[in-house]
Amino acid sequence: MKKQGLEARNPSLGETVTADIRRLLVEGAFAPGQRLSEVALCERLGVSRNTLREAFRTLAHEGLVIHQPHRGVFVTRPDAASIVEIYRLRRFIECRALSEAWPSHPAVKDMRAAVEAGQAHGERSDWLAVGTANMAFHGAIVALADSARLNGFFRQVLAELRLAFGLMADKEWLHGPYVEMNQQVLETFEGGDTRAAVALLEQYLAQSERIVLAAWERQAASSG
Repeated sequence: MKKQGLEARNPSLGETVTADIRRLLVEGAFAPGQRLSEVALCERLGVSRNTLREAFRTLAHEGLVIHQPHRGVFVTRPDAASIVEIYRLRRFIECRALSEAWPSHPAVKDMRAAVEAGQAHGERSDWLAVGTANMAFHGAIVALADSARLNGFFRQVLAELRLAFGLMADKEWLHGPYVEMNQQVLETFEGGDTRAAVALLEQYLAQSERIVLAAWERQAASSG
């Protein structure tokens, strides 16, 4: 009864739950191909099944989950084409945002906080948390563009990206190098050499794309 009352007073609850699940995907809480338990998620998020199913419909439209009749809802397993598209979008959005920003932009503090969080988590060998800090770093780069709509769209891209990262078993090998690379991009940008910072970011994204595509190819070969 309390859940129904809360939902009746707050018509945006479905959107809130959608954002919560998307955030969990960005944080690496779910693996590609994992079946999502309605019971567990309703309990975790404190909502009814109707609200959860509304969120699932939105996430399915975004390509983050798949509904299989008589089986349930599963986290999407990225394919090679979607990985290529994700990185094309990242280059277009992130590099442009960085190229047109000022080192004094407030979002630079968030970039710095994400770098420091990644370093701290790396020292504890918490590579899942390092990956989450990495997501925050790239979200902060996009925030340089001062566009709420772009920030919202990029959160969806980050969720898809995290699913692509989930294809790799060795999280240290995946995330470890980018702790230092994030710092290099940040310090170059803070130093006023925006063109060099963008060039570093472009190289960074190209390297990351090759690694993730290679992981996808290995997994496809092993499952075939």
